[in-house]
Parts: sequence; structure tokens; C-alpha cells
Amino acid sequence: MIRLFNIAISLILIMLFIIPALIVFFVIRLTSAGPAIYWSKRVGRENKIFLMPKFRTMKINTPQVATHLLSDSHSHLTPVGAFLRKSSLDELPQVWSVFVGDMNIVGPRPALFNQDDLIELRTKQNVHLLTPGITGWAQVNGRDELSIPIKVQFDKEYLDRRSLFFDIKIIFLTAYRVISRSNISH
Repeated sequence: MIRLFNIAISLILIMLFIIPALIVFFVIRLTSAGPAIYWSKRVGRENKIFLMPKFRTMKINTPQVATHLLSDSHSHLTPVGAFLRKSSLDELPQVWSVFVGDMNIVGPRPALFNQDDLIELRTKQNVHLLTPGITGWAQVNGRDELSIPIKVQFDKEYLDRRSLFFDIKIIFLTAYRVISRSNISH
């Protein structure tokens, strides 16, 4: 049931956002060197590594660490990187990961392969058994402002409460947060 929901939503999103995604693709290519899509090594279900596509917002050769760990993250942004992050347009290619089954629309955000502290805490709480999502309960409750332990508490709450109706609630809250651009620090 959840897999069918994810396939259906991803197909709808692909149809809705194909034109904006193509525009973003060409704007990135015109404004910075390198590929428009960045394939990030992420931790998926059961801590398996997968490649997650994002529109590239950082310059080539930026260290592969969480943005908050960069000494001056703004100096690493491409000319359109800040806008893409604030508008969440950089996330559009992740719909492909939903379509192929690496991600769900809703679930805990996939950790970077080197976020050992987040991976360890999620594993202790059995959150690693969930398929990661484009958005999640932690995302709508603070996103970038949450500490890792608080983020994992929200992920655990999602694990305990997950249902189709809860996912739909999170999707609507996500749409509101994206439109209002709240809880985005980079």
C-alpha cells in the first residue's frame, strides 16, 4: 500500500515538476561549472548506502559533510545555490529515488554516509529499519534547527506513529513549510 502510494505520488510530482526541473537544470549548467545533478552517498533502509540525486547547489570539490560543518558554507554555494536550497528546488531529483524505491515521499531524511553520530542514534532507536524520505516528521518540526538527538526523537516518533494518514499530514505540513520557507538555515 505504501509503495503504491509512493509510486503514484512520485509519478504525479514528475509530471507536475518536469518543466521547473528542466529550467533549474539549465540554470545550474549556465551559472556554474560541473554537472547539474549531484549524486550524494546516503544511508538508506537498514543502513545500506545508495546514491541520492540532488540539484547541485555547491561548487565542485566542496567537502562531503553536512552543511553546518563547513566553516563558511556560503562561500561554497553556486550562484543559484542559496535560492535552490531556500526554495527546496534542489530536492526535486529525489523524486527519482522514490520512484525506484530507494526513498519514500515521507520518512526520516537520509543521513550522509559519514554522519556516524546520526546513524548510530537512529540504529539504537530502530529508525534505520525505515526507508528514508524526501520529507519527514523531523523536517516539519524544525529541519535545520534541530540537534541530532532531537531529530532522532522525531524520527522515532514517526516510526511509532507511521500510517498513511500521518504521511498525508506530513506532506501538507511540508508544503506549508516550503511555501513559507520556514526552518531553513542555509
